[in-house]
Amino acid sequence: MSDLLGQLLPYALPLLLAGAVAGIVAGLLGVGGGIVVVPVLFHLFTHLGVDESVRMKVAVGTSLATIVATAWSSAAAHWKRGTVDRAFLAGYGPWVVAGVLAGSAVAAWVKGPALTGVFAVVALVVAAQIAFGSPHWRLGERPPGGWRRASIGGAIGALSAMMGIGGGTMTVPVMTMYGAPVHRAVGTAAATGFLIGVPGEVGFVVGGLGVAARPADCLGYVSLAGLALIAPTSMLLAPVGARLAHRLDTTALRRVFAVFLALTSARMIWSVLG
Repeated sequence: MSDLLGQLLPYALPLLLAGAVAGIVAGLLGVGGGIVVVPVLFHLFTHLGVDESVRMKVAVGTSLATIVATAWSSAAAHWKRGTVDRAFLAGYGPWVVAGVLAGSAVAAWVKGPALTGVFAVVALVVAAQIAFGSPHWRLGERPPGGWRRASIGGAIGALSAMMGIGGGTMTVPVMTMYGAPVHRAVGTAAATGFLIGVPGEVGFVVGGLGVAARPADCLGYVSLAGLALIAPTSMLLAPVGARLAHRLDTTALRRVFAVFLALTSARMIWSVLG
């Protein structure tokens, strides 16, 4: 562990800052801190020369580990404010977890650049939805049941696990398009992130055991040094984001964040094609 930790220490301040931003974003927008953490780790691991075959997998696995702490902190803050939809969690939670297990298995099997491409494309779609999506768009008055519930929940879990993000990136748009108030959607998304983070982290730990190209500090595909630097500030700042979510009009902030996502996506697509 000491080798990578020594390499990461000069970047301790940026990583602590990334954790802080991830925590605030997780609480404020409900999109999951991983949408910030994964690009930061990916570019840092690229700079440090981590093997391309595992670079994105370690970024995703480490992000999922940070999400466990961040989502718990954020969800607890929203729970106290009564903005977590327990019925949605009960109905969709099992399908989300099933999707996470499937997505983790696929992510451990596919090549690193393919996983980078998945993140880049989905991040670009999310950026467009955040920037141009109307809060008044509706697909129905309540989330569907039956096979559509299984499909939506499974897709949220699988894509979130493959990207290393909390479920809010897709849970918030799904809930709002089915009539949920945005604050309830954000609070429920934070709790969904915890459901994604725990099995996702386990999947990436198991899937990365014995892989030779990993950095020496890794437990499976989870960088313990990266986790130690990012998780504390992420966990501490998530409740701050949750409080801001109930006080601010987030339209301008969402659009700024969408620009960040779009630029990150473009950079990742370039790295895959280049």
